[in-house]
Amino acid sequence: MNTQHIGAAGELLVQYQLVKLGIDSARLTTDAGVDLVVYAPGDQSARTVQVKANLGPKPSGGRGPLSRSWYFPHHCPAQLIALAALDTDTVWLFTLEEARSLAQQHSDRGIRQLYWRREPSLPGAAAPRHEGQMHTYLLATRAPQMFPA
Repeated sequence: MNTQHIGAAGELLVQYQLVKLGIDSARLTTDAGVDLVVYAPGDQSARTVQVKANLGPKPSGGRGPLSRSWYFPHHCPAQLIALAALDTDTVWLFTLEEARSLAQQHSDRGIRQLYWRREPSLPGAAAPRHEGQMHTYLLATRAPQMFPA
């Protein structure tokens, strides 16, 4: 699977989860940093989403604990960022500001990286963020709040 397929699968996964919640969205065919437009009928507004997807966790630093990681631009034109994990069909949804503040790394080129470990660290060890702590950002939880019916 190439990066275009991974990206398309992530966008479709986000759309699938949204439509299961009764929320309409549309994919954009341009590559301008906005992948989806989502309509919230409750307040009659539309919000833009950039989707980032990966196939699954990878070892931190090449040999460490399994971690999920996504890169996104600091100056993203979308209002929201959806992070998709294709191995588990899981999507997390963040405002751009939330994603920026949670990102642990950023480069001089304006790229940020948001990541977390799959499992908690051992007791007594330094405690980097882990997947269990990210449940409040799951799309199924956030979308009804962000896109009222």
